[in-house]
Amino acid sequence: MYKEYLTYLGTIPEFLNKYLELESLKRLKKISYLCGMDYASDDVYYFPEYISRFDHSLDVALITYKLTKDKKATLAGLFHDISTPCFSHVIDYMNKDYSKQESTEEYTEAVLKKDKKLLKYLKEDNIDIEDIIDFKKYTIVDNNRPKLCADRFDGVILSGINWTKDLDISTIKKIVKNIKVFKNENNEDEIGFKDLEIAKRVLEESNSIDRYCHSDYDNFMMELLAEITRFSINNNYITYEELYILDEDTLYNRLKSIDDIHLEKLIYKFENIKIDEIEKISLPNIKIRDLNPLVNGTRLKTIINE
Repeated sequence: MYKEYLTYLGTIPEFLNKYLELESLKRLKKISYLCGMDYASDDVYYFPEYISRFDHSLDVALITYKLTKDKKATLAGLFHDISTPCFSHVIDYMNKDYSKQESTEEYTEAVLKKDKKLLKYLKEDNIDIEDIIDFKKYTIVDNNRPKLCADRFDGVILSGINWTKDLDISTIKKIVKNIKVFKNENNEDEIGFKDLEIAKRVLEESNSIDRYCHSDYDNFMMELLAEITRFSINNNYITYEELYILDEDTLYNRLKSIDDIHLEKLIYKFENIKIDEIEKISLPNIKIRDLNPLVNGTRLKTIINE
């Protein structure tokens, strides 16, 4: 289903192709969009397809280009997740950043400035590196909740495909065809919808994803993988820096090869626990994925409450 969704986002613009071959970006092909839960117990998670952070990054770039034709914003979207570590937001859990889940973004500038080919390509295209480092300055790429942006929009679609499994390809096509750029109350460019019913469906899906993200089983499994990672770092089996250098298969297979009884027990539990064995744990302030998109320039919840 993902490949069909990708076709709805439009053809990859020619200028983007060379950037897609950068090693720093290609690493993201082996970083799962779903936070390393591909390795978790099949009784807890079932994902129909493998979707990577590279896929998500390309989607964000294509959505941005489709709506703006702005090369700088498109590249900022492409590289917005460049510093994603192995297991993605699990590392935010490990860092106790439950609410914002942005603790790993601090490495974005370092990763980009270290890539000599990227710097060469940007120079050829007369684009300053600073124009793509701060992706948050492009409101189409990223914006504060409850506003909708390319990053958030794609997150709803990808999670709907692979996690909640609530979205079929026909619905996705209708949603993608319905997006448009509007000016919001802050005079910012913001992605919104032309049709009220489409906006309601996206809000419904976003709320469903939020419930999943606050479920006992997701809290438990995210925290368990965070514990595995923390234990491995504390015992010098891996380094924190390697989370940003290695791909997930390489890192996870290394963890599984370590001769440590406690670590082996943690990994066994992660891979084999049954959903009815999940323990309820209390975690502080898990990020709330609230959404209130524009419908023809007016907030959806304003329309609903009128």
